Amino acid sequence: MLHRPLLRRAMALLVLLGVLLAGCSAASEVRSPAPTSTPALGSVRAAELPPEARETLRLIDRGGPFPYAKDGATFGNFEGILPGQRRGYYHEYTVRTPGERDRGARRIVTGQRGEIYYTDDHYETFREVLR
Repeated sequence: MLHRPLLRRAMALLVLLGVLLAGCSAASEVRSPAPTSTPALGSVRAAELPPEARETLRLIDRGGPFPYAKDGATFGNFEGILPGQRRGYYHEYTVRTPGERDRGARRIVTGQRGEIYYTDDHYETFREVLR
């Protein structure tokens, strides 16, 4: 069994080590501020979209009904590619992908001021839809 003075020192070292490790962890989590401007987005004419995307646009214009339960859900823009807005500003809609059993990677994202964006790679890139 350890003597009390040695035990106290060992405990103090463990506490100090924990504090140092916590400080290193917190320092490694510091992130640089988000860019103030968004990367340039490409654009695409609505007529040049795949037929399934044009059909999704028609459903959005009519207000549905939408084939997927998540259609119309809030899009968080966590990737930061679209212009920064408050939560709830953007909504996403699935664009059916022939041959896919799930929702696939294609989406249309709309903004409250009428902006429309298309992604065919699950939010890696976006193009503004021109009508």
